[in-house]
Parts: sequence; structure tokens; C-alpha cells
Amino acid sequence: MVLAGSPYRAVSLLRRNIPSILRATKGVDLKISRRLCIKPHEESKLEAKSKVFQVFVGQSTLRVPGYKPTDWERRFLLWAGHYKKPEDIPETVSIETVRAAKTTLRVKFSYVMIALTILGCITMVIRGKQAVKRHETLTSINLEKKAQWREEASAKP
Repeated sequence: MVLAGSPYRAVSLLRRNIPSILRATKGVDLKISRRLCIKPHEESKLEAKSKVFQVFVGQSTLRVPGYKPTDWERRFLLWAGHYKKPEDIPETVSIETVRAAKTTLRVKFSYVMIALTILGCITMVIRGKQAVKRHETLTSINLEKKAQWREEASAKP
């Protein structure tokens, strides 16, 4: 068991900053690079038997029996619809539940931003058409400014 303050822990946390080409490979063919596709070949019997949540830190895992959500994460759980009332949220929830709530809120926020963008575009089209009816185009405004600047320049001898 690796203690939290041990040098092994520090090395394992710093290992993720080492370029992959410099890392020591264990039983991996150097010609094949499947970083995202590799599945663990063997699970220890202890991991298979225990139903404990895992928090991933770099390449090591810390085992915690639950996750105590912060106040904001409790709000996220409510807004995402995982719980009806704040009293329904247990003291500890799984980290996967919190992640799922955040993902749901990201999607909802994206939908709101898409709707606001479309609404803004429609508003700008309507305002542009109204400006054309009043003969307020950028070309006419620029020509008026330049004419005014010429008058001011000719008035200052």
C-alpha cells in the first residue's frame, strides 16, 4: 500500500508529465501505440469483489467509499433532475452521478446558447431590415461622416 505522503506517490503523480516516448514500457510492443484502446487484461480479485467508487488521479487510483458533493454540485444534481428536493440528496453520492449531472447541464447549457444565438441572429436581421427602410446603411453613414470631416477641415484655415 502506498501512503499519501510517500515518494512513490509523488513519482506517480509526476509520471503524467513525462512524455510518453520517455516512459518505461511494461510488456508493450514499442511499434504499436494504442493508448486509448488498451483494456486491462487482468483485474485483481480484490477489485472485482469490492464495489467501491474510484477516483482517478493521473495513472493511479484512490479508493473512496463515496463522494461528498459541494453546494454547487448539489445544485447541479437538482437542476439536472437527479433529485427532486435538496433534502433528497444523500450525504455521499457516487462520483459518476455528479459527472452525469454535470454532463446533462453542459448539454442543456449548450441548447440554451444555441437558442440565444439563433434569437440574436433573427433580431439582427429584423433590425437590419428596419435600418434599410430608414436608409441607414453603413455606406451612407460613412459618406456623411467623411463629408462632415471635409467641411470641418475646410473651415479651419
